[in-house]
Amino acid sequence: MTSHESGAVDAAPTLPDTLVRRDFAEGVLTLSLDDPGTGNAISVRMAEAIAQALEMANTLPDVHCVLLRSTGEHFCTGGNVKDMDSGSDLMQGTATQVRTRLKSTLHRITHALQALQVPSIAAVNGAAIGAGCDLALMCDLRVASENATFAESFLRLGLVSGIGGAWFLTRLVGTAKALELTLTSEFVNASTALQLGMVSRVVSPEALDEVSTAMARRIASSPPQALRMAKRLVLDAAESTLPMALETAAAMQAILLCGDEHKAAVRRFLERRPRRDTCPQSA
Repeated sequence: MTSHESGAVDAAPTLPDTLVRRDFAEGVLTLSLDDPGTGNAISVRMAEAIAQALEMANTLPDVHCVLLRSTGEHFCTGGNVKDMDSGSDLMQGTATQVRTRLKSTLHRITHALQALQVPSIAAVNGAAIGAGCDLALMCDLRVASENATFAESFLRLGLVSGIGGAWFLTRLVGTAKALELTLTSEFVNASTALQLGMVSRVVSPEALDEVSTAMARRIASSPPQALRMAKRLVLDAAESTLPMALETAAAMQAILLCGDEHKAAVRRFLERRPRRDTCPQSA
């Protein structure tokens, strides 16, 4: 990442290691999981790197969208099975110690993504398995390569999702389908994931970076205060009654209508629009 591209990101805290690469351009912070030798498996170090990068994004006012991608053949293959076999890393110690470690590492990722004020996009190539599938589902949007594979495969190893996958999967595909995918540990290809609503778009492997980056930059080009409010309004709607949603919408809209950001956007719209004296000036 060169200094002229990085902008505000240069002032960010140093990540604990090189497991997550950062790039910044045109309002988009791109975070790349970078441990291809393990299939970008989630270790303590990887979890801490992902969480810190996401937490950092909320402190940078120039960041308007986060794009989560990976290097290598796979997006994220979940927990490291060799570590499970040896009882090391995330799995080291007693049940109480493991529970505490999971909450301070994996759950830190979940909380960081939920607290992220700007939209997030996962660009998924290859395998997104177990906790790797959950990581993709936590993002606001998902673009998948044609070679992407998703699986809530925890039962194959006598486990359940410890990072919140059941919560996110159920909200995306409904209870019945979430149960089927969880209880069968079925592997889902990109086409099926699109039909189920797990991903927003499927593209060729060669186009994944281009399409996901273009989507992120288009989102990041929106007025930043309205962008953050729009995301929060949609996410809160799932947990709100209609009266609560209307109250929140009115409060947000009033703030925006009286703000400089809206006025500047209106001026830009009118300057671009061809003059039609016989037509009303509306969007």
